[in-house]
Order: sequence, then C-alpha cells, then structure tokens
Amino acid sequence: MIPSPNRAAQRLRIIVLSYVIRGPLGGRTWSKLHYLMGLSRLGHEVYYVEDSDDYPSCYDPARDIVDRDATYGLRFAEHIFRSIGMGRRWAYYDAHQTRWQGPCANRILDICDTADVVINLCGINPLRPWLLDIPVRVYVDQDPAFTQIRHLTSDSARKFAQQHTAFFSFGENIGQPQSRIPDDGFPWQPTRQPVVIDAVRYTPGPPHGNLTTVMLWDSYPSREYSGIRYGMKSDTFAPYLEIPAHTDESFELALGGPTAPRELLQRQGWTLRDSREPTRDPWTYQHYIRQSKAEFSVAKHGYVASHSGWFSERSLAYLASGRPVLTQETGFSNWLEADAGVLPFTTPAEVLDNLARLNARYQVHCRAAREVAASYFDAEEVLSGLLERAFQQMPTAIAT
Repeated sequence: MIPSPNRAAQRLRIIVLSYVIRGPLGGRTWSKLHYLMGLSRLGHEVYYVEDSDDYPSCYDPARDIVDRDATYGLRFAEHIFRSIGMGRRWAYYDAHQTRWQGPCANRILDICDTADVVINLCGINPLRPWLLDIPVRVYVDQDPAFTQIRHLTSDSARKFAQQHTAFFSFGENIGQPQSRIPDDGFPWQPTRQPVVIDAVRYTPGPPHGNLTTVMLWDSYPSREYSGIRYGMKSDTFAPYLEIPAHTDESFELALGGPTAPRELLQRQGWTLRDSREPTRDPWTYQHYIRQSKAEFSVAKHGYVASHSGWFSERSLAYLASGRPVLTQETGFSNWLEADAGVLPFTTPAEVLDNLARLNARYQVHCRAAREVAASYFDAEEVLSGLLERAFQQMPTAIAT
C-alpha cells in the first residue's frame, strides 16, 4: 500500500540508515540513537540498517585503520542496540562479501519490502534496490553547504540525491535571505538533531572543571564554489588560538586528525587528549561531557561562511547533560533564542565576555542548558514534524 500524507500520524515501519558499524565512535553514535529512540517512542516500528558501500569504509578504533573488516563495528553495534531495546532490529549489508549480517539478516529484505519510510542520515548509505521501492525516502543533510556543493559539482552525487523523495538539512537558514548555502535545486527544509531528554543523565556542573570539546581538525579538504571558500575547523580556530592565555579557565580538546598542530596548541595553553578516549562508546562520551564545566567549540568555516544556521549535535549532547556551550555563531541565533545556556560568539573578545557571563551565574546556565535542549530539540516534536513534512513532499503522483 502506498501511504498518503495523513499516514505520518499513524504507526509506520521505518528504516533508519546511518554510520554506526563503519564508524563505531561514541559521539557519532549518540546522535543516531536519539533518532531510533525518538521514532520508537512515537509508536513506530523502527529498524536500523547499514551498508558497507562498495569501498573500504570500516573504521576500527582499536587498530586505527580503515578497511573492509567490520568485526569491531559489528560487536560495537550488538552492544549499543541491545542497550536501547533494539537488539533484534538491525542488519548490516556487507557488499564486499555480498551477504547480510546481524539479527535481522534473514528477514531484512521482507522488512524493506513492507516499509513505509527510509531515513538516510547524512546520505551516507547507498540506496540499494531493496530500498528504492519504499515510498518515502528521506535525505537528512547534516553537513550543510558541503552537501549542496557536492550536488552542484558531482553528477554521481546529484543522481544519488535524486533517489530520495524528501530533503531536510541541519542548515536551518537554508532558503532564507540570510543564508549563503549554494542552491543545488533540491527542496531542502530545515530540521535539527533530536534528543530524547530523559535518556540523558543530568548532573550539576563542576564550576572549576575544564571547558572541553571533541573535534577533528580537518574532516576532509576544503571546498570552493562560485568564488567562495568553505573551510574546516582548522580555518576558524586561528583567531582563538591564544584564548587560554587571556583567562584563568582551563581548556581541553579531545582532538583527532593527523594535520592538527598539537605542539603549537599545547604551547598556547591547550590541554590535548586523543579523541578516541572519550568516544569509545556513548557512555564514555557522556561521562566526558558530564565532567566538563562547559563546551567551548568553533564551527567548520563553511558553516560560518554560509550563515547556515547549523547547530552541532555534539553541542546538544552538552546541553542535554546540563552543560552550557560557548559556540561559534553560524546564524543559529536566528532560530534559537536563549538568555542562558547557549553563549554564541563571533570574536575572541566575545568569548572572554561570555566566560564572565558564564562564571557570574554558572548554575543558572547549567539549568538553562538542559531547558534549551528540551525546548528546541525534543525528539518527539522534531521527528513527528519531519515525518509529516516528508509525506507532504511526496510527488503528487505518489501521494494520491
């Protein structure tokens, strides 16, 4: 049966595609679990499916290599999905061996054949034939500006995107006059990271703890389009390099990426640790956040240059734990209005001003952080809205 738009409020069979087995890291996984938990709490029948794709893409943190071996990720997934009550509702397609693995392996094709919706987080999974007949195929862009540039410069990326029926972006300003996200012609609508707030432990913040974040120095090469450069965090960090010298606060970076100038950062007063330590799994990730005073983070240069309105799922993890965030403005203040808990900055001087504000009312900011998470990112509200709009985006020939 082909669903009609009012089906969004009914019980649906939903498949979520993402990057957990190939990217078995706590922070990345934390954000995906809230989609699965949130959709389940809305009453839907939810399954997680992942595809190896056709190139070596499996990261093994223990060996610190990327290859075709998903052994580490499969063990990681078994533990993670069992913890949220989805121990029997996931499958992994290994294209290199042309076989399914995981507890749903023997029935996943039947599940796909009767599914109502597939949600492709980050557009990171190919849509194989068993997914293409699902009526509602949702693309969730979590990398605004860079995603659109790929569609404008790569025929294969564009053809892949065209396989979807609904388009949502973490660039919440997309399509608005203030946005400078390149227009790739797809009907993007704004969305944001959901959080199941009662699944995140809240504790009082340590006023003398470190300001921390987990970051990659360079995620991938910078891009240029129509004369505008869209860079990485390495491009936005330079003006803030000397911040530790101008305050008594302690700053710590859980840092990844081989190009990071670690010796320079340490000379400037930054404490560094290997990003794999706090991101071993979602629980070590949450523990790292809870022992932090607050988050201090810059955004990718491309998010700032495009005035995208992007807000980090990592920063949301801090907020939900009751930890304030000092984070670089990307235009998110157009839709997120907070008197406390979120302290945006555009210059080093504003960072120092925000630190003074934070210390003057620290516990107020901690409580406000949790309230902002619940008010703006509630999973049931975010995901019910996404599903409703996804059905509305269906082509008329299908929707009727």
